[in-house]
Parts: sequence; C-alpha cells; structure tokens
Amino acid sequence: MNVLMISPGYPAQMAFFTRGLAAAGASVIGVGDQSPSAVPAIARDALAHYIPVGSLAAGDAVAATVRELARQVRVDRVECLWEPYMILAARLREELDLPGLTVAQTVPFRDKERMKQLLDAAGLRTPRHDATGTVAGVWAAAERLGFPLIVKPIAGAGSADTYRADSAADLDAILPVLRHVPQVSVEEFVDAEEYTYDTICADGRVLFENICRYLPRPLLTKMHEWISPIDVALRDLDAPDLQSGRALGAAVLQVLGFRDGFTHMEWYRKADGEVVFGEIAARPPGGRMVDLMNYATDADLFSAWAEAVTRGRISQPIERRYNAASIFKRAKGAGRITGYEGLDGLLAEYGEHVVAVDLLPVGAPRRDWRAVSISDGMVIVRHREQSKTVEMAEHFAAGLQLYAS
Repeated sequence: MNVLMISPGYPAQMAFFTRGLAAAGASVIGVGDQSPSAVPAIARDALAHYIPVGSLAAGDAVAATVRELARQVRVDRVECLWEPYMILAARLREELDLPGLTVAQTVPFRDKERMKQLLDAAGLRTPRHDATGTVAGVWAAAERLGFPLIVKPIAGAGSADTYRADSAADLDAILPVLRHVPQVSVEEFVDAEEYTYDTICADGRVLFENICRYLPRPLLTKMHEWISPIDVALRDLDAPDLQSGRALGAAVLQVLGFRDGFTHMEWYRKADGEVVFGEIAARPPGGRMVDLMNYATDADLFSAWAEAVTRGRISQPIERRYNAASIFKRAKGAGRITGYEGLDGLLAEYGEHVVAVDLLPVGAPRRDWRAVSISDGMVIVRHREQSKTVEMAEHFAAGLQLYAS
C-alpha cells in the first residue's frame, strides 16, 4: 500500500506516525514544506520518497504536484494528522478518488459552529452558541447568551485565542486581542470538570478509546502562568461517572460519520451529572497526550493508528494497566533556564513511578507558555490507583520548580 503522508515530520509527533505507517508495511511518500534535511530522522528513515513543496498552504500548487505524482505512482491513501491541512488532504482524496473523509465531511471537524449545528440537530447537548465575524455580532451573541461566556476561533486547535468573559467589561477587553481572528464562536460557559474522549477507529468501529481528565481546565492554564497543567489518562473507563461521556463520544462519531483514524474530543461533566459536548478534531491530541496514552497502556498507539488505517485492525493487545499523568512545568523568570529545584527529592520519593522526565536543559531558552502546551518541559508518572497518580502529579506540580533569567 502506498500512503501519501502530508507533513510527515512536523509537528514533532508526526514523525512517529510516519514511522508507524512504515512499520505497518506501507510505502510512505511524504509531502511537506520542510526541507529534506529538516525532516526528523525518525520520519526520514521511514519514507520511501519525500516531495518538498514551497508551502502546504498553497493548495492548488500542492494538488498539482500530487496529481503529477499519481500519474507515476499508485496512491492508495492520503493521511494528514496536522489540523491546518486536513481540508487539503480531503481535497486530494476527492481528486484521486480515494477512501477517507471528504471535504464536506472534514469541514465540521474544523468549523466549530458547523460542528455544533450538526450535533444540535441530532439532539446532542452542546453549549448554547453563536458565530460571528463582527464586533457587533459578538455583542449581540452576548446579549442573547448572557455571561459568563467563551469567545474562541471558529477554526482553531486547543485553547489558542480562547477567552472567558464574565462581564461586559471583560468582553470589551477581550475583543481587541481577537482582531486577527476572522470569525469567532461565542458560547455558553459550562461550569464543569473537563475530559477528553480519544479514539482510534477503522471502518466506523472504535478499536481503542481513551479518556483523560484535565487538572485544572485548559482555559485556566492559558490564563495563569504559575499553573502547572496536569493531564490524567484514566485506567478504569468503566467507572460509572464516565459512561455518559463515553456514550456522548460514540454518538458524536456516528453523527459526524467518522470512520478511520484518530479522534480527539473534549467534553464536560457538570456537578449534577449532565454531560456537555465541547469540540472534536479528526486527529490525535497534541500536548504529548499520545505518549501519555502509551505509558498508560504499555502500547505503541502511533503504530496502532497506522495499522488501523492501513489494515482495518489493531493486532497488538492494548490493556489499560495504569493511570498516567503528565505534569507540564513553566519556569519562573524570563530568558534561559538556569536551574531546577525539588527534582531530586521528588525522584527519590516517587522514582519507581516516574516514567519520563523531559525538561529543558540548563542554558536553553524558555518556550512561550501561551503558545505551546508542553511549556518548559514535562514529567510523566503512573500508578494503578487513580488517587495515588493524582497525588504524585500534584506533588510534582507544586514541588518542582524551574528557573530562568
């Protein structure tokens, strides 16, 4: 099978999916706007051929390049796991008459308003919402929905450019920083715990599912630099308080007609038990969450995805053995990392349960905590008991400090 992989080496985790395709027996042809030398070795070694293009955003030029390729080599699938170019991938599938999401099927995974409209029509609970491209439209939506509310891009990933407004004064302060966003979704703020529902599917069947809990909610972590965000991949998906969320996730996949690949959904569970849809993407989660799932299962979900999309199955057994938590650290100060505090003591206390430590080295420049979810580094811990996993994660969040100057 010949698989065309769009952007096989960027973002960083794409290299592992590319390697997974090759391990599944596919001949992988990469198309990307990285220079060949910039493609990570993990991806480069897995590629049968790589075609550099000036920019993946130049859709017509990329399509022409791929059409020329298809005249010389049979292409069986087109895969793209980077959200900005999923419409491009769908266009190529249509032009080459290949299986997978069409443009019409992809749009609801990119357009948050269209997404919610389809789910509303199916009777699924979404936040009350409106879409607009004008300041007047935002104010009109606020008048109808009331405060508190959320304002975020119609097409976006994660919590980027997402803001909460508790009053008209808050909204007035937010609007100027959203001038670069052409269209926004204005929606009800749902006061609740926030979870993910992640799947790998083949032929419309869920072959693998995962639920993570965010501690605290991502919106809070985007507002306050001092917070160390924690993601917890839960071991027991049969827990009673998760069943409504799992059922919601399955219903969303059915309504949107998703069949093959990775999905990443976010949902809320309110204090009264009601579950509310957040949003969904036809791609894996970012923020090293696939790594977190791997540590929770001792599996290779990069390869599992590849096998699912090329063979329609996952042959490796996947058992949820642990709760696993990632803790993202943000250095105090600006400039370059100067040192750590508390790491040795935490490793001495929890070392057998610490499976990954990936912190920026001393001398490295700080990352922009607003722009990247992995911040200045991360630690992953795991344990069979959820309470113990959360306890360890909270101790790393409070007791490990990075400094910069």
